[in-house]
Amino acid sequence: MSRAVCPGSFDPVTHGHLDIIGRAASLFDEVIVAIGVNPSKSRLFGPEERTEMLRRAVEPFANVRVEGFTGLVTDFCLAHDAPAIVKGLRASSDFDYEMPMAQMNSALTGVETVFLPTSTRQSFVSSSLVKEVAAFGGDVSAFVPDFVLAALTARLAAGGTT
Repeated sequence: MSRAVCPGSFDPVTHGHLDIIGRAASLFDEVIVAIGVNPSKSRLFGPEERTEMLRRAVEPFANVRVEGFTGLVTDFCLAHDAPAIVKGLRASSDFDYEMPMAQMNSALTGVETVFLPTSTRQSFVSSSLVKEVAAFGGDVSAFVPDFVLAALTARLAAGGTT
């Protein structure tokens, strides 16, 4: 069985994330969406909220499951017998950031990284940009699932991060 891990913070999950996850699901027998949990970082949504949103968002993909992790993504991959990490690339700056990590991961553990270019419709979408636009009252409904939009709107109205 081929298994891959799609890691990220997913704060919040966007249609761009789901595009990469869906395409990875068509390439691998199983995809584990690994939500990074870093207690020292402030996020708009807590780990449980992000996990629930992602589980709901990936329901259409029968071979995708969601789990949280702490520490190195390669340790998570090795513990789950996943020889590949899937990362989406929006621009050359993403490649410049991701390539040294991919090479380090491969050199240290043998876990390989598969890069997927984002679709042109999603190439500019990031969780950070979605949160920023939404915080200023912009319409981000085209970039996130409806239930994520509702949670995002409610969280921003409450004025808080986790």
